[in-house]
Amino acid sequence: MSASVDTIWRNARLATLAGADLGLVERGAIAARDGRIVFAGAEAEMPAVDARDTVDCEGRWITPGLIDCHTHLVHAGNRANEFEMRLAGATYEEVAKAGGGIVSSVRALRHASEDGLVRQSLPRLDALIAEGVTTVEIKSGYGLDLENEAKSLRAARRLGEERAVAVTTTFLGAHALPPEARGDRDWYIGMLVDEMLPDIAREGLADAVDAFCEDIAFSPEQVALVFDKAVELGLPVKLHADQLSNLGGAALAASFGALSADHLEYTGEVGAAAMATAGTVAVMLPGAFYFIREKQIPPIELFRSMKVPMAVATDCNPGTSPLTSLLLTMNMAATLFRMTVDECIAGVTREAARALGRQGETGTLEAGKWADLAIWNIERPAELVYRMGFNPLHKRVWRGM
Repeated sequence: MSASVDTIWRNARLATLAGADLGLVERGAIAARDGRIVFAGAEAEMPAVDARDTVDCEGRWITPGLIDCHTHLVHAGNRANEFEMRLAGATYEEVAKAGGGIVSSVRALRHASEDGLVRQSLPRLDALIAEGVTTVEIKSGYGLDLENEAKSLRAARRLGEERAVAVTTTFLGAHALPPEARGDRDWYIGMLVDEMLPDIAREGLADAVDAFCEDIAFSPEQVALVFDKAVELGLPVKLHADQLSNLGGAALAASFGALSADHLEYTGEVGAAAMATAGTVAVMLPGAFYFIREKQIPPIELFRSMKVPMAVATDCNPGTSPLTSLLLTMNMAATLFRMTVDECIAGVTREAARALGRQGETGTLEAGKWADLAIWNIERPAELVYRMGFNPLHKRVWRGM
């Protein structure tokens, strides 16, 4: 480490997440220069340096900045009326016939301007930032035509310009059928592959490509067509897989070397083994599980035994997970899915970075990575998972600032 740095955070306790555990360091320090970490470890081992600023953390804990690796943050309006209808006993079919469901979100987004989408989405992003989030993934999927999918992705990019946060974007055109498809899934997938995806890639609007593989959405064969095109265009893939049934989505994602497969309530041994071999991250989404009252818990113990990395995310969306608290999501993952404290914290830092293909840049406190930090008023890391409706964030640092 050279003799000059911008900032040193000293007198801290660190959860570096380096290695396979939380990487706890008592009496630790972090030094950063030009927005990147140049030292993270025991303060006694830090070389002598000159620092422009020195911050006494007074014994507080520092973790990597939190990462929400699966959101549908950009959407228009909400579906609170449908929530009321379901509470009163309406079925999903009855809600759909009344003009609800994803069709209502598509209609609202198509009528919204790009500026309007940014304006509506900023409060949701601010809620995440207020809990220490420094990186967030945002999917499209409520436009379902080229013009409106591109509008969604441009709005997502702009959110990263409006706030000090890293935004990664994902094209989820294969989310559902638009009304104009008139039930013809093959026609829509053909149009997506031949027209939408190439244009999205040409404009550089997406960092990855996602799809929803389910009986109510798209078949494995249709998803494979989308993924073939994504690979041809040089875009990594991820998949909404095995949420409502086991169509082999996890194994399909792994066969394409997917960054992640998400939901996974019905994944079996074949899918888990394929993910382990491919290094595909299992992203747990307990908000949706809770909100739509699912019964089948993801096979956490199977993933553990096969050493499949597990991330945790909010799945923030208007229909099935209107959730903008990653801290509450960790508690849900622990209480509903029986994930451990260490798994939950790693799931919103190190493994979430892996699920975005950003593990070389963020997710742990290590030299060379961005100085994205969350400084907490807690006595032990378990408090981040244990508490509900309480935010112990002392300060959030993004790129060293």
